[in-house]
Amino acid sequence: MREESDVVIVGSGINSLVCAAVLSKRGKRVVVIERNAEPGGCIRSQELFPGYIHDVLSSWYPLFVGSPAYADLKDDLIGAGLTFAQGEYATGIVTPDGRAMAFRQDLTDTANRLDTECPGDGAAFAAMAGRLFGEDARLTFGLLGENPYGWNMVKLLWREWRRRGTDGLTAFVGSALESFRRWGNRSLGSDLARAAIAPWALHTGLGPDDACSALIGKLTFAAVIAGGMPVVKGGSANIVKSFRTVIEQRGGIFVTGTDVEKVLLERGRAVGVVAGGRTWRARDAVVCNVTPRQLYGRLLPDAPAPWRERADAYHFGRGDMQIHFALSSPPDWCDAELGRVPLVHLTESMETVCLSVTQANNGLIPAQPTIAIGQPTAVDPSRAPAGGAILWLQMQEMPSRLRGDALGEIAVPADGRWTEAVRERVADRIQRRLETVMPGLSAKIVGRRAYSPADLEALNCNLVGGDPYSGVCSPDQFFWLRPLAGVKGRRGHDTPYRNLYQIGASTHPGPGLGGASGWMIANRLS
Repeated sequence: MREESDVVIVGSGINSLVCAAVLSKRGKRVVVIERNAEPGGCIRSQELFPGYIHDVLSSWYPLFVGSPAYADLKDDLIGAGLTFAQGEYATGIVTPDGRAMAFRQDLTDTANRLDTECPGDGAAFAAMAGRLFGEDARLTFGLLGENPYGWNMVKLLWREWRRRGTDGLTAFVGSALESFRRWGNRSLGSDLARAAIAPWALHTGLGPDDACSALIGKLTFAAVIAGGMPVVKGGSANIVKSFRTVIEQRGGIFVTGTDVEKVLLERGRAVGVVAGGRTWRARDAVVCNVTPRQLYGRLLPDAPAPWRERADAYHFGRGDMQIHFALSSPPDWCDAELGRVPLVHLTESMETVCLSVTQANNGLIPAQPTIAIGQPTAVDPSRAPAGGAILWLQMQEMPSRLRGDALGEIAVPADGRWTEAVRERVADRIQRRLETVMPGLSAKIVGRRAYSPADLEALNCNLVGGDPYSGVCSPDQFFWLRPLAGVKGRRGHDTPYRNLYQIGASTHPGPGLGGASGWMIANRLS
């Protein structure tokens, strides 16, 4: 059997949905093929406990709400039922001994709160945010938002060279490569302020000692303060439903529960895929939202050797662990203001974040892991029964393969694999850690569901080893060098074959729910 369309898209994550929706809106007939029973990739909601709707994987949409893709598709998605929920608070920090700061979605208020904690820190934050959103904005967001090999990038760099000169561009590159620890120790006087910003470097797979972590940590924190932490009302599955409606209304097709077996090539050009016993032909392009190893291994087994070798060398980062709590009532925080904050990080200090990263990198379950504590019901009460609440927890400093436990309390299997027993012991440790800032939490728990790095990979094959970012954003795998460097003929999302493109978190500009790579390729194909 043969099916024909203009564009075949492999995978259905946010970048695929953006790509398909934009192309459909511009008159292209699109087929999206997804191996799982439901589309969405890392976007999925589930009623883990009766009446409680949990976002099992991703949950927060600041990157998408501020993206050009959303600006283009906003009216269509809203018309299809999409609604975002957002409050006046953005993020916060709490330590096990009860020190805390809650930050509103307000740059000035955040600067004032930091100055109250330590005079001078607010001014340092304001100067940093002013530079990110002022003098450096065009260059920083251009680097992240443009095709790195397109003419717009050439024009951007030319303008910035004329404005800054060689020394100015060199200074920008130097600051972009700096570690967060170095910047934090130099610029901030308060341990609590450093602890508030340092965990944001984790959200691209970096640690505060890694190159580029200062730029990523500062940019992510400031962007969240400026734009907030919106969630999809009723659960993230609703954004997938809205995208699907927009795409199908314009003739697009979703094929689910179907694994793509290979990309079809004719005379060096992609012409379709084989999936589920069918041949799906593509007149214009095949777009693959997969990791490099999947693309140049399973889907293109005869790809040129340099591409396969570089794909094999592509590096995935630490594992992630998630825990979801259904609560009978909102937690009683050590600082009541934190109950209004969508996402709070729990850690002792910047140094503790650094140590946890090192322990996980060495295969150890961290003694004091950083906990990203999401509270979706703080902005969207509809996700829980009346009076109830949900906690969405993420621990980004977990080993993909186990070699031991930093505290020596948890026995790990000899083969290094995560088991249900290890997962639940770690979840117990996390729950005890939560109790230090949420007294009486255990009495409120209706249900708890934990997912180890191995569980996350089982849910989505792009999360290799439980890496939620499909490859660490280290300098050798970022900007122009993502996903592959040193391969002759590689240009951004291009592949060795005409009309075949790679998108997704493994490609420029990296992970997140912004849909940027899907947007770039949609613009290129329409």
